Amino acid sequence: MRGLFITVEGPDGSGKTTQIKRIKEYFTVKGYEVITTREPGGTRIGEKVREIILDKNHVEMDNITEALLYAASRAQHVAEVIKPAVESGKIVICDRFVDSSLVYQGVGRNLGVALVEGINQVAIQGIMPDITFLFKLSPQIGIQRKFKQGNEDRLEREKLDFHQQVYEGYMQLETLYPQRIRGIDASKTIQEVHEEIVRYIEELLEGRG
Repeated sequence: MRGLFITVEGPDGSGKTTQIKRIKEYFTVKGYEVITTREPGGTRIGEKVREIILDKNHVEMDNITEALLYAASRAQHVAEVIKPAVESGKIVICDRFVDSSLVYQGVGRNLGVALVEGINQVAIQGIMPDITFLFKLSPQIGIQRKFKQGNEDRLEREKLDFHQQVYEGYMQLETLYPQRIRGIDASKTIQEVHEEIVRYIEELLEGRG
């Protein structure tokens, strides 16, 4: 039986990492084989691309270059990890996927969602998440959290206006794909967020019979 592909999206500092661990525990207890991964990255090649994209010294990087690098990392990720794992019945939980490119490069970098979708068409090989959890948190709060942690990357250092545009882009995607994208109020407690996620997952599992 085909596995499940779950993605977690949202602003930096919204608590994605904590909840991904909890989702993994939920499925592991139920006896599923679970893979957690991230974008950009997820493979040896993808992690090298990640270093190039997020290096804060690469201030001269062109927006198109950035979008193509994300798509290149994603192409390797889908081919090497995501597609084989899902086809063999595993649960794949990914921190960010193509939705991130649509909002960060399509909206935030003003490249246009259609252009970024086109760039990623070949990369994703028709693979899309079964469900996406969108963590909704004020960009200002998220960025403050990241700055407190220190060592912020090139994208995290962008002005608040950029992060606000990205957030609005996410809100548009949630409206466009209500069956797949489930908005989660990330300002709630860790336990409340986890319980809401579990409710959505159980609905999804029930729907698969």
